[in-house]
Amino acid sequence: MKSAVETLNPTRVRLTVEVPFEELKPSLDAAYKKINQQVTVPGFRKGKIPARVIDQRFGRGAVLEEAINDALPKFYTDAVNEGELNVLGQPDVDITEFNDGDELKFTAEVDIRPTLEIPDYTGIEVTVDAVEVSDEDVEKSLEQLRERFASTSPVERAAADGDVVVVDLEASVDGSVLEDGVAKGVSYTIGSGQLLDGIDEAVTGLEKGGSATFTSELKGGSAAGREASVKVDVTDVQERELPTLDDDFAQLASEFDTLEELRGDSRKRLERMKSYDQATQAQEKVLDALIELVEVPIPEKLLKDEIETRTHNLEHHQFPALGLDWDSYLEREGKTREEYDAEVEAQSVKGIKTQFILDELVNREKLSVNQEELTEHLMRRAATSGMTPDQFAQAVVEGGQVPMLVGEVARGKALAVVVEAAKVTDTNGEVVDLEDDEDETGETVEVSGDDAEAAATDGDAEQADAGDTSDKS
Repeated sequence: MKSAVETLNPTRVRLTVEVPFEELKPSLDAAYKKINQQVTVPGFRKGKIPARVIDQRFGRGAVLEEAINDALPKFYTDAVNEGELNVLGQPDVDITEFNDGDELKFTAEVDIRPTLEIPDYTGIEVTVDAVEVSDEDVEKSLEQLRERFASTSPVERAAADGDVVVVDLEASVDGSVLEDGVAKGVSYTIGSGQLLDGIDEAVTGLEKGGSATFTSELKGGSAAGREASVKVDVTDVQERELPTLDDDFAQLASEFDTLEELRGDSRKRLERMKSYDQATQAQEKVLDALIELVEVPIPEKLLKDEIETRTHNLEHHQFPALGLDWDSYLEREGKTREEYDAEVEAQSVKGIKTQFILDELVNREKLSVNQEELTEHLMRRAATSGMTPDQFAQAVVEGGQVPMLVGEVARGKALAVVVEAAKVTDTNGEVVDLEDDEDETGETVEVSGDDAEAAATDGDAEQADAGDTSDKS
């Protein structure tokens, strides 16, 4: 077999391959054997039909076609390896010349991973928010804790904002009550916004035994996204009572004896949260700066596939779960379809650039992933998937996704290397040490591989994971 490589552009090549006919013989023999098992010819036992009879009965062309289909993947892979190509996706193959007994000639056009030049990234400088916790932040945190320990008691008066009402609901569309549109004994806090739009106005002012009807767009169920007439019956009105913010409350809500100890702990917790947010912000800004430094050609077909995958996942997975269609989604987001398309293209471009750059850094820095790092990453991914670690691990292995997970961890480590080399300053002009930022409790906030991978992954609440763009041959 002979092969040659023609560079069409920085991300696409054309392979020209010539295969002597004798190298097709193993595939030709396999084709005769396969056809032998599939057909029946009177006078011959199954599997024992001579080749000449198969040629006469079914045509030599059918055998040759079967042989070529069997052989092409191997010859293509051999040509890729011979050319030392880093290919992406599936090739477009064209058989240019073949006659029975003569050599097979074909071409294969395929995207390749571009060669990247990574410049010195140690000069990257970014500014992040300072870690500042105000007294107001602490008091707000304590108020949220009080809300969690609130109690309720029935009252004989009209329902008001902040009260808890127990209601029965009945939703109708076009005059018919929906089978899944009836709910009884639902507890709802007026003003929380956690039920149907319009219910706050409907129940405010009603006493126990009162009823009202309002119109609302259903968020789920068989009529999700449709306007419904909702009848609400108030079966109870309860007043919420917040506990007094004192030492007794501190003992009730925490392991601390005094309110001041609880207040101090709340401040430390908020500082840790803001330190984590600061680290995440630093990773995102350093990544953006790194992308600006590197010229990355984007394979057109890969970009098209990425955009189609993201849009397909949104339309066929997230829309049904949220009860949305394109019109309602775009209205909710306040954008046009053209604006959505532009955004998803920009996100896809950034995602592809990120992976190419970080993969190049993995090779350049000779970064590897050990079993402990892979296990930790798997545990975190399992926690966000709603599966147990064992279930997630089994799904990963069965789906052949272990290399994808390894790639995620390695890219996270590559970004961590860049972040550690960057100069990160907060808005107060203070240098931020992300590698070893120790608080008074001795806990350390640092840039981990998983955190860096999260920053490296182009995420959007409305976009499903577009999948891995790992090399495929």
